[in-house]
Amino acid sequence: MTFSPLELTLLLLGSAVLGVVAFRMMHLPPMLGYLAVGILIGPHALGLAESSEAFHSLAEFGVVFLMFSIGLEFSLPKLMAMRGIVFGLGMAQVVLTIAATMLFGWTIATQLPPSIHISWQASFALGGALAMSSTAIVSKMLTERLELESEHGRKIIGILLFQDLAVVPLLILIPSLGQRPDALVETLAWAGVKAVIVLALLLFFGQKLVRGWFTIVVKRRSQELFMLNLLLITLGAAWITERAGLSLALGAFVAGMLISETEYKHQVEEDIKPFRDVLLGLFFITIGMLLNVQLVLAHWWLVLVLLAGPVLLKFALIAGLAKLFGASDGISMRTGLALAQAGEFGFVLLNLAGGSHLMDPFIIQVVLASMVLSMLVAPFIISKSDQIVMKVSSNEWMMQSLALTKIASRTMSTNKHVIVCGFGRSGQSLATLLGEENIDYHALDLDPERVQEAQTAGRNVSYGDAARRESLVAAGIYRASAVVITYASTPSALKVLHLVHELAPALPVIVRSHDDTDLDLLKSAGAAEVVPELMEGSLMLASHALVMLGVPLRRVVHRVQTAREERYASLRGYFHGASDAGEEADLERLHSVTLSGSAVSVGKALGEIDVAGAGAEVTSIRRGKGRLDVAPDLVLEAGDVVVLRGAADAVNRAEQRLLR
Repeated sequence: MTFSPLELTLLLLGSAVLGVVAFRMMHLPPMLGYLAVGILIGPHALGLAESSEAFHSLAEFGVVFLMFSIGLEFSLPKLMAMRGIVFGLGMAQVVLTIAATMLFGWTIATQLPPSIHISWQASFALGGALAMSSTAIVSKMLTERLELESEHGRKIIGILLFQDLAVVPLLILIPSLGQRPDALVETLAWAGVKAVIVLALLLFFGQKLVRGWFTIVVKRRSQELFMLNLLLITLGAAWITERAGLSLALGAFVAGMLISETEYKHQVEEDIKPFRDVLLGLFFITIGMLLNVQLVLAHWWLVLVLLAGPVLLKFALIAGLAKLFGASDGISMRTGLALAQAGEFGFVLLNLAGGSHLMDPFIIQVVLASMVLSMLVAPFIISKSDQIVMKVSSNEWMMQSLALTKIASRTMSTNKHVIVCGFGRSGQSLATLLGEENIDYHALDLDPERVQEAQTAGRNVSYGDAARRESLVAAGIYRASAVVITYASTPSALKVLHLVHELAPALPVIVRSHDDTDLDLLKSAGAAEVVPELMEGSLMLASHALVMLGVPLRRVVHRVQTAREERYASLRGYFHGASDAGEEADLERLHSVTLSGSAVSVGKALGEIDVAGAGAEVTSIRRGKGRLDVAPDLVLEAGDVVVLRGAADAVNRAEQRLLR
């Protein structure tokens, strides 16, 4: 079908929105939604969109901005702190995966028909693509499961960091492999020389230039100018490396590195994110368009073999390497399970290999299909990793039992103590105050280094997951006087509340939350008290201001106490502005509605409007310069300003009832 540019744009936007919404509803990464959209509307399925050169050029900018973001995360201190994992375990994983793929390619090359040829260059490119794992999927799952700071979480992040860094030389090597065999060494050498010269010039002159130029731009105090300058530097560096015969993405990576050393790093990260996400989504749509569904279905058995083979190979390889580097069986297996799938950069490298004519199109099709499937099953594998490890590794039961025994031995002599879930900054502050009051406590935390440091200093803390029944029992929940959840994670807090309700229903649980969004949910789940840090910060700020303005201390304390007893009802919700555009839709907000003479609510009692039925409430009514008491029998008049509170949808419905 032939579409105009506008129609094609609308088709892509509409399809992308529907695809991302569908995959979000299934709690899957939006990247998979983009791939599914590309497969569906591509030339091999519905045929609604053709893969054009202009389309590919625009999509390539998604990879450029992704590499720019990776460059922003490149931190020398971070690399040095994790150098053992990054340059030991991570490098071994990438190198051995490529070597194993090349060995496999050489082994089966003689078994394939003459029409399908696998050269060592193709095997190398394929190994580089298969060596990558999905940073987006894995980091999201680790964050949700509160495992980023766990022992296996650190190993996973270290390996992912090296994979991201390994993309840089692979982006240079793979296009060079497409040259004539007799000129390959010369091409690689010349590419290496150019890379060294360009990188040296960019890093040597670029660092001072970027910092000085950003300072000049920032002093103009223009957000528009800042954004234009950011795009200029990113695309300018990409243009320099492209003109040198290297990849666009390499220049963007260097630009990110240069900016990461400046104080503008965090502002740049936020500003570049919309461009990166949208263009990267376009890139994944183009990748999906490459997939020939009919060809894949005709060779489904080969796709399944290529799905199971690389996944099992990477799992065995990563788990074995982690074990070799000193990890326990459980940690090794969890690390391998998390990284067994394909990744975003795998598609980039596979697309690059196809563009360099290194691989037969048929091989690209079946490998692409297997990579997509591996990413689809990855969230389910990671979520079930604990059960898999427990069933497979008999040694893991012993390790878990030993950890629980250590917790139990430390709490055996304590009684009426407080179980502190999480020993971060908030947990340590609480522990200090409890210690000063001679109240016993025992903390559970999943950061092994923090636990080791705190134990050495004599703190009562153990390595354990507070969201597990066994950990709470070992920590002496039946003898405890209270449980305090010091980290702001509602899903984990709900798990802990559920377990406490089962094990010790009368035990009070105090929960920390980020704001008041989940206050009612946590209270209904059994929390004795919920402390929203934003609300408490507002209360402390207001109380100090009132005292300094001469308000008697007793009255200030009374006001603060009243706000807490009313569960922050007087403080919940706030007027949203343009800077709050990214806030959650279900977050409570305040909204002022001015009643015109034609509003249907004018002349009616407030109770007749049924604002509560819309899910909102009226907090105040202003008439002229005065405020009126909110009462059901209050008759509304033209010019009244009604202040509503509730979620965005509820406030909109209530406004409709007031006006028309």
